[in-house]
Amino acid sequence: MSKFELKMPKMGESITEGTIINWLIAEGDSFDEGDIILEVATDKVDNEVPAPAAGTLVKTMFQAKDVVPVGAIMAILDVSEEINSSNKKNVIQSDSEESQKNNKKEIKKKRTVIPSVVEKSSSKSFSVNNTNTFFSPLVIKIAKEHHISFEELARIPATGNEGRLRKSDVFQYIEEGRPYKFAQPVAEKDPTAYRIPQLNFDKGKGKVIEMDRMRQMIADHMVYSKHTSPHVTAYVEADMTNMVNWRNANKVPFQEKHGQRLTFTPLFVEAVAKAVKDFPNINASVDGNNIIVKEDINIGMATALPSGNLIVPVVKNADTKNLIEIASIVNGLAGKARENNLVGEDIKGSTFTISNVGTFGSVMGTPIINQPEVAILALGIIKKRPEVITTEKGDEIAIRSMMYLSLSFDHRVVDGFLGGSFVRRVADYFEQFDVDREI
Repeated sequence: MSKFELKMPKMGESITEGTIINWLIAEGDSFDEGDIILEVATDKVDNEVPAPAAGTLVKTMFQAKDVVPVGAIMAILDVSEEINSSNKKNVIQSDSEESQKNNKKEIKKKRTVIPSVVEKSSSKSFSVNNTNTFFSPLVIKIAKEHHISFEELARIPATGNEGRLRKSDVFQYIEEGRPYKFAQPVAEKDPTAYRIPQLNFDKGKGKVIEMDRMRQMIADHMVYSKHTSPHVTAYVEADMTNMVNWRNANKVPFQEKHGQRLTFTPLFVEAVAKAVKDFPNINASVDGNNIIVKEDINIGMATALPSGNLIVPVVKNADTKNLIEIASIVNGLAGKARENNLVGEDIKGSTFTISNVGTFGSVMGTPIINQPEVAILALGIIKKRPEVITTEKGDEIAIRSMMYLSLSFDHRVVDGFLGGSFVRRVADYFEQFDVDREI
């Protein structure tokens, strides 16, 4: 038997950390090669970490709900000598104690200095002053995930050495309901400013259902998005008759020829990517006072999971792919979503999101922006209606397949002209669909 360091694996190109969901093997328990030792969450995707060889779990370095950086040691194992070469680099070295000291020094260098904040609340009887305002990168990460400002961090009672704030302090504060969240400094009271009223609502009685982890994340993201971005929604309607007729005539031949189902989603992604290319400033994010216009056009698709939660898999570089490639990617991502098999890279890198609310029967929607993007497009149900159209004979009433499009955009950086022009361009691409297009 030999000692082995089980480290947080890298589960995607842009993944830098993971959250331990739970340990399936306890300290002192034995396991076989391939047994799942623990489950780890990265963003909205859960992953299992298997044992590299048969052995025993000696010690766990982190607990459930801890956020662990990629490469950090999660547990010490006693494993058999028969371990593949790709994992040998994780074996504990004789100078492990020295390396831990070096790691501590490195973390200390990376600590962020935040100005001291002393605040008292008029609605809360407390006085907290964290004189040591050196917050570790881990604490800052946890704070960002829960949208806790540095000022609020400074109000949390600290129990660490030299008055430092520990991650357990932050989690305890969150479990207590963040009592200092809306605390206001007495000296900065402004009689004309809006205050969040402290109301005690009667929430009623009934079955209590605890939010699962993904639902909590969705709730946090939605509240953060509405708090951060001033939402404005623009609406247009599009005549989808040409696209609908072409798709109905070609969906069976398309599948027979290319082996892929032809839904409306690939057609939507293709048209939206073209419109984004026409209006590149809609493909952006905000960084303080800077606007970052993205080079890649990655279209996210809001997709329902079997649990009812929503997730956003991404078609990367959609503007460079043809319809067959887009259909293959869309079908693959939709299948993985239904089977809960999406991985971290499948939901990373979106620069613009579409939400097909028409699949739920909705006529239209007012979507919430998928941060840090600056716009999101909702596509309503395609419905036949009598419409007035202009023909060679003049104005006539005809049965047409119509759809409402609604674009929510961040009015900090997207004005009405850009938002309205973009959503109109998408509708134009839908209406001008080539009915003679070859498959």
